[in-house]
Amino acid sequence: MQLFFEQILNGLAIGSIYALITLGLALVYGILRILHVAHAAVYTVGAYVGLAIYSRTSTLLLAVPGSMLSCVLLGIAIERFVYFPLLKYPPYVPLISSIALFLGLEELCRIVAGPELLTFPATLPFPSFSVAGVMVSGTTVTVYAVTIAVLAALWFVTAKTEFGLAMRAASLDMEVASSLGVNSKLVVDATFAIGSAIASLAGILVGIYYNQVYSTMGTMPAYKSLALIVVGGMGSTVGTVLASFLLGLGETLLISFANIPLPRDALAFIAMILVLMWKPTGLLGKR
Repeated sequence: MQLFFEQILNGLAIGSIYALITLGLALVYGILRILHVAHAAVYTVGAYVGLAIYSRTSTLLLAVPGSMLSCVLLGIAIERFVYFPLLKYPPYVPLISSIALFLGLEELCRIVAGPELLTFPATLPFPSFSVAGVMVSGTTVTVYAVTIAVLAALWFVTAKTEFGLAMRAASLDMEVASSLGVNSKLVVDATFAIGSAIASLAGILVGIYYNQVYSTMGTMPAYKSLALIVVGGMGSTVGTVLASFLLGLGETLLISFANIPLPRDALAFIAMILVLMWKPTGLLGKR
């Protein structure tokens, strides 16, 4: 029973990481209806920049904001110089460009940082502790704390501020929102900035959680993120977060704990296929 509860905690931690990685993708799709595959490259760059700053300063207080700032600038540059000129074309054109950009940035990381696996031995502020014999590591607590803080901040911005109202209006109809005085360009820039900042946090957390950073660390999250926004409901951030937690628990309990003979990474795509067959709108999507 103790092992079962430990696996649940691990599954929630993995689901939290999936949620942080996928949130930016869901936000961008909700505004521009673009599948931002290059978001996974931003996540990889965030991990590398965070590790580079931490290696020189030995403090996350500089590594985290430095990585977030770098990824914000990268995300806005992608939006302005790649996606914005392509909005007049069919949706598959920005998608192809996004895939090409993802592959290019991934290869750039390999050239600059090298192909070898790097460790991320960061010192975290939360200690490990035990509850009823179940061990909870400081890394797991950090993942929970960061995820809760990000989700709470994102909820407050989108639900309780005028800017959040502008984001919701732009996600429904950008042209109508612009005609009513919403600065759609600012909304799009801010959406990419928020999503990229969250992606950098996810990259650092993954680097610390698994103690490894490498150039292809964004490959599987890129495809899993696409599956998760389909399962959660295209454009639904709440559905995407819910799907992320369910996937984390499913991978841990079904594959690791119950030893179901399936590849761990296959579960997200199996869930996507089932959703497309039986509920194409996703968990919380709208018709």
